[in-house]
Amino acid sequence: MTSSSPVTSPVPVRRRGASVMLPAESRFDRRLGKILLHATEVFYEKGYEGASMRDLARSSGMSLSGLYYYFESKEKLLYLIQKHTFSTIVERLHKRLDDAADPERHIRVFILNHLEYFLANKKAMKVLSHEAEVLKNGFGAEIAAIKREYYRICVELLDDFKRAKRLEFSSRTAVLSLFGMMNWIYTWYNPRVDADAEDLSRGMGDIFLQGISGADQRATRNKKPRRRKSN
Repeated sequence: MTSSSPVTSPVPVRRRGASVMLPAESRFDRRLGKILLHATEVFYEKGYEGASMRDLARSSGMSLSGLYYYFESKEKLLYLIQKHTFSTIVERLHKRLDDAADPERHIRVFILNHLEYFLANKKAMKVLSHEAEVLKNGFGAEIAAIKREYYRICVELLDDFKRAKRLEFSSRTAVLSLFGMMNWIYTWYNPRVDADAEDLSRGMGDIFLQGISGADQRATRNKKPRRRKSN
């Protein structure tokens, strides 16, 4: 899976104090896509706090004044990176879920969709994992809303699976555990020795689904019988 251009829809950008809507795939969109790729590299290498607008300008081949012309701060660049990443993952997930039939397949599609994008965009995903709490105010609220939507989708998929299999487990615990499995893969994944996204998602799906199915059986075995009240 190849990485797509970071901007494929109209994006409001400040130009000399005015907010304008740029047409999809415009010349500026393509330029913006390259800038965001360079910004991702800088944030990946230096961290958000360690990176300066001068670093970002130098990496993208722009003058510092040219970069400020389009972006008032490095926070705007981080916001655009996060918005593109999360929006792309959610959009691709919706399309794939439409082609999947049963609840178990939905969960496996969710895992595959996440891992494919993650492994194709490891630097961007590491930046998002490490800089998740940086954005504030309107930027932070918008990204948080997209992330909540992604979380909600996963919870609903787990709830559908529970109903279909007649299982009992905490959907919240299961979802957060699944994200823990998927999001930290960048700390150990090595393409020379580890499987590709499809095989990896299949194995991870087996472990996860067997785990939540077994959790219901363990809970049933460990449930203490109610003591009868004596007359």
